[in-house]
Amino acid sequence: MADLELEDLDKLIVVGDRVLIKPRVPQSKTKSGLYLPPGVRENDKVQSGYVIKVGPGYPVPDPGEPDEKWKPSGNEPRYIPLQPREGDLALYIQSSSVEIEFNNEKLVVVPQSSILLLLRDEGLFV
Repeated sequence: MADLELEDLDKLIVVGDRVLIKPRVPQSKTKSGLYLPPGVRENDKVQSGYVIKVGPGYPVPDPGEPDEKWKPSGNEPRYIPLQPREGDLALYIQSSSVEIEFNNEKLVVVPQSSILLLLRDEGLFV
């Protein structure tokens, strides 16, 4: 995440229930010591990466007119927030992701429903 500039990330707006993830660099060596070609790990069904940005969540329908006519109507959209937070390590289904390139960085956009597991280490961000 060091290569991505903060002001550049502010230009990206993640929509709805989507999550922007920077894939982790896959290991090029197996546990037994064999070296893998670069494309082998990228074709795995499950990948991992760090959450960079999170969308607002699932939209909640407008309940309509308020009961009290004197209250100002809040036409601001409301959302049910997503579980992932920036900095989480996410395990996600590769086939559901869309790969993009931003500032020469490989990133993926993943719907929350394709995230299988989150690892959150609160101690890292204190």
